[in-house]
Amino acid sequence: MTSRLRELIQQLGEAIHESVIESEQIAGVVQDIRKHGFDVLLMLEATIGLNEVSKETEEADAAAEAAGGTFTKNDVNFLRSLRISVEGEEADESESKPE
Repeated sequence: MTSRLRELIQQLGEAIHESVIESEQIAGVVQDIRKHGFDVLLMLEATIGLNEVSKETEEADAAAEAAGGTFTKNDVNFLRSLRISVEGEEADESESKPE
């Protein structure tokens, strides 16, 4: 991992942290919890996964987006890892499986 990539990941972590501490919604809920007599300790963990994208994948994803596709191959893989199915994805997958 290059030092520039490490720096970018660090910036991403800082951006996530800033988003949380500046969230009016989170601040409001924390305030409501305190009104009920509790102190709040909020600890979040973020996992940042990186997949190096090959030239072929970039070209295929660009072609899918140009054709009006919503999700790239990496998007679909990520959603699958969260056990989220994409409409039409099951049909595409079953067509490619040999019988």
